[in-house]
Amino acid sequence: MNTMNKQKSQILPRLRVGVVGVGYLGKFHAEKYAHMPDVELVGVADANHDHADAIARQHGTRAFYSHKDLIGKVDAVSIAVPTEHHYAISRDFLENDVDLLIEKPITSRLDQADDLLQLAERHGCIIQVGHLERFNPAVVALEGVVHQPLFIESHRLSLFKERGLDVSVVLDLMIHDIDIILNFVKSKVSTIHAAGIPVITPNADIANARLEFENGCIANVTASRISMKNERKIRLFQKKAYISVNFANREITIVRQTGDPSQGVVPGTALDQRCFSQADALDDELKSFVKAVVHRQVPEVTGQMGRDALKIALSIMDQIQQTSQRLVR
Repeated sequence: MNTMNKQKSQILPRLRVGVVGVGYLGKFHAEKYAHMPDVELVGVADANHDHADAIARQHGTRAFYSHKDLIGKVDAVSIAVPTEHHYAISRDFLENDVDLLIEKPITSRLDQADDLLQLAERHGCIIQVGHLERFNPAVVALEGVVHQPLFIESHRLSLFKERGLDVSVVLDLMIHDIDIILNFVKSKVSTIHAAGIPVITPNADIANARLEFENGCIANVTASRISMKNERKIRLFQKKAYISVNFANREITIVRQTGDPSQGVVPGTALDQRCFSQADALDDELKSFVKAVVHRQVPEVTGQMGRDALKIALSIMDQIQQTSQRLVR
């Protein structure tokens, strides 16, 4: 992405930002921006006038009822509207040289994601995708710890909530783990085996996928939004080490081979447990985005990374749909 050479004459000491969509997620974006000393929250936009008015009053900013009213007033925006609207709204901003943080998934279709990436390249704009778990301190702490995992197992289970129901559980929840796994494995997916079913909504509410990578790694990924409990965990197995991450509690457990049979619950191993209770992943994510915009740096989670995760998610959804059609026959 050609973001390093972009010059913006309107860049000010305080970056001018806006938030489009101030429902469940967007209202937190507005809150974080409003407390950043080097950022001016110019306004929030939402088709729901009551939402826009309430969040604007809460943070001492302006309410807009169309995202287009922010164009010309902002340097960067967070887009936190339903996925089906990501593409059209993002296009409008990119065509007007505005940098974007787009909540995951980047778009609902791969061709739309490709178009946004090309448009950002032409305009020298930054796209960061809101894969929040990348900023979970438990994940950040694994930098330099995870080396060529051979087997991965992840579970992302959630109690039913009245949000995110416009998309499959694959795009709603599983895509978080797809992105994390792609970042850890750093190899292309060669084969996908997937299954899933709709239970409460018209889209798949529970899904499982087995991802086989070209380097030999296998990942077994499960996501459900109709569980009786909340659970967000991933386990990674690699040569001489086992690593477990509890995303919700921000905890990691690392079991390493030491060669000393007198050590460890498992002979010859050492146990390392860490907890990161004081952390705010969303604040870290938005500050990272602001830094990338101000300094014209490649963001932590690029548009291409968001596109790569979307490609795998859509392939999983296609397999689920094909299986469902065969069962109906």
